[in-house]
Amino acid sequence: MLMAACKPGTPSQYIQPDDMEDILVDYYMAKALAQQEGITSQGNQEYRIALYTEAVLRKHGVTQAEFDSSLVYYFTRADRFDEVLQQVSTRLDEQAMAMGASEGEIGKYTAFNATGDTANIWADRTTALLLPYPPYNRWDFSIEADSSYRRGDALLLMFMSDYMYQQGNKDGMVYLAVEYEDTVVSRNLHFAVAGLSQLRVSEDTARTIKKIKGFFYLNGGFEPTTATRMLFLNNVQLIRFHTKHEEIPTDSIPRDSIGGSLPTDSVGGRDSTGRGDELLPPDRRDSTYRVAARRDSATTR
Repeated sequence: MLMAACKPGTPSQYIQPDDMEDILVDYYMAKALAQQEGITSQGNQEYRIALYTEAVLRKHGVTQAEFDSSLVYYFTRADRFDEVLQQVSTRLDEQAMAMGASEGEIGKYTAFNATGDTANIWADRTTALLLPYPPYNRWDFSIEADSSYRRGDALLLMFMSDYMYQQGNKDGMVYLAVEYEDTVVSRNLHFAVAGLSQLRVSEDTARTIKKIKGFFYLNGGFEPTTATRMLFLNNVQLIRFHTKHEEIPTDSIPRDSIGGSLPTDSVGGRDSTGRGDELLPPDRRDSTYRVAARRDSATTR
């Protein structure tokens, strides 16, 4: 009892965890309502969202400054805020299911563990909140490969995102780099709308993954503002697929498929290659580089 009494809590000048949870739930519901009304009525949707979310703060007796400072406080204590975000996510999911929503594509791989041919190998926390100014605008992650990885593994990074913006441009990005024995394959994806995003790294039949690293990033732009700007990430998963390969005569393989590591588009039509190759220098041993070089050479001839 004495130890429990001495456990540090949230300072009184910040919004307490239970109250923050209630505010965030109402915040998301108000935003969804504002967006829904914007479909059937005229007017500026961004203005309607700002108006509704401001009403949420008034409902809870919290000023914009108190809300923003509390977010910064919780951001620096990720373990504590992670519990709040998990509860917010659970309550929103329950309300969505009660209104007839389906589990959705994001829940497809939740039952997989870290073993087997299809496995969720994500070991970090699954929720995060990013603010558009350093150091709160970036979330790095790193995963070391173990003996369960095989030659030819494919990867699929999946996550749900939502923005709480009163104004300004939304520009979230995820970057993923897969290290092999002698090269690095990188992909990145920009996402400016809420919902499910997926970033895929196709299998490379010639190599085995050694390490996976990357980061989520929220671009804050250059205009100073006191308006609320937040990016909420939820249900982050990294799915690894073991693939079976058959021996196929080289002559029967299209030129652009040799090597198996050409950039591919992510599900939903979003380009998963982006500018990833600019962030890490190309390796001349990489199959993507060789295929591109052959194609350029053939064009010249």
